[in-house]
Amino acid sequence: MGKVACANVLSDLYAMGVTEVDNMLLLLGISKDLSNDQRKIVIPMILEGFRDLAKEAGVSINGGQTVVNPWMIIGGVATSVCTQQEIIMPNQAVSGDKIVLTKPLGTQVAVNLHQWMSLGTPSWNIAKDLISADDVIKGYDDATISMTTLNLAAARLMHKHGAHAATDVTGFGLLGHSRNLAEFQNADVDFSIHTLPIFAHFTEVCKQLIEKGGRNFKLLQGLSSETSGGLLVCLSAESAEKYVEEMRSEGGLLGL
Repeated sequence: MGKVACANVLSDLYAMGVTEVDNMLLLLGISKDLSNDQRKIVIPMILEGFRDLAKEAGVSINGGQTVVNPWMIIGGVATSVCTQQEIIMPNQAVSGDKIVLTKPLGTQVAVNLHQWMSLGTPSWNIAKDLISADDVIKGYDDATISMTTLNLAAARLMHKHGAHAATDVTGFGLLGHSRNLAEFQNADVDFSIHTLPIFAHFTEVCKQLIEKGGRNFKLLQGLSSETSGGLLVCLSAESAEKYVEEMRSEGGLLGL
């Protein structure tokens, strides 16, 4: 949870091509429902995860705020003072650009399926006939790795390969964030998204859940919320090929 929150906070800067972060604040809401014994175990683990990923990113945590809250909440604020050359403005896409997504989709589905299975909820009674427990666990593990992976390499490569625009894909889903990015462009361009890279097995599960009256995550419509998702990057056709090749060498990219 701490690593996911840290990665998510930093992605706002990475989406602008900012790779050197000067300051970070950690915000923590401790659930009032946790016992003292639970707090002694859970809170240090969450903080450790946040600090570990901040260290990996080369970021210093210089303060924050802790409160008692109805639910567990962790987040933060990251800031950087940088030159114009260190920023890639998200408004320079041109006709003929390729669009690359640096992480697969389906984190919301992965987390919910795992929670349903763990708690034996009514939703799991529907889903259990559509996907095996092993595939749920594998999908959850893959999503966890994705959510705890920094978008730092993707941001650095944006500079190397001359990216024209980018955004991170989080709460508004792929379609929401791509629509916002398209509307922000200086040039009169349309975005055409023809491929959705989705974690294994989730495409069919989502289709069948709808057919059986279960939850519609709207994953196949590009509207499922993502947590600590990838960067959606616009590059020239030639640069996109090189970007994808180099990102894959960093470890597992799926591209649009």
